[in-house]
Amino acid sequence: MAAHLDGPDLLALHARALEHFGELVRAVPADGWQQPTPCADWTVRQLVGHLVSEQLWVPPLLSGASVAEVGDRFDGDLLGADPVAAWTSAAAAARAAFAEPGALARTVQLSYGPRRADGYAREMTVDAIVHAWDLAQGIGADARIDPAAAEFALAELAPQAQALASSGLFAAPVPVPAGAPAGDRLLGLVGRDPAHPFGAAH
Repeated sequence: MAAHLDGPDLLALHARALEHFGELVRAVPADGWQQPTPCADWTVRQLVGHLVSEQLWVPPLLSGASVAEVGDRFDGDLLGADPVAAWTSAAAAARAAFAEPGALARTVQLSYGPRRADGYAREMTVDAIVHAWDLAQGIGADARIDPAAAEFALAELAPQAQALASSGLFAAPVPVPAGAPAGDRLLGLVGRDPAHPFGAAH
């Protein structure tokens, strides 16, 4: 089951999620960076900047740094004049950090407390999967979610459904038919309407 991926299989899925997001970053047209996305407060550029920041956090956290020690190092505009290069560098660094021998067994200090690094990798994988859909919608690209990736993300998030709904991290869940594809059920769970992508989302 995808929900129980660990070790090399988890790293492979994480890598595929970053590669897919990177393909979409490279597909952003020159005049597309200020386009809206389903994340109501983020343009395409801001969405990509958010993901770049998240990747840049990975190496210091896996090296034992606390959130307080990293501080505001990765705040602000991290994309500069070459957003594709910024993404490529940050994603490569995150992948390399997770792939270090023994890295997934470490404990990282996240904003909400300590977590084993393989759980952190799962969280980052889910985030990349969901935000790739947002980015694809923002640039008018193919937004279909790989079924295996969707099943993995659903299995990760479904046990947290009530907490997600009350956390403010996502919009309220959108009802989706039980027999809908895994990608649609995932989107509904995180407050995205597959039929109306530019409704409220976070």
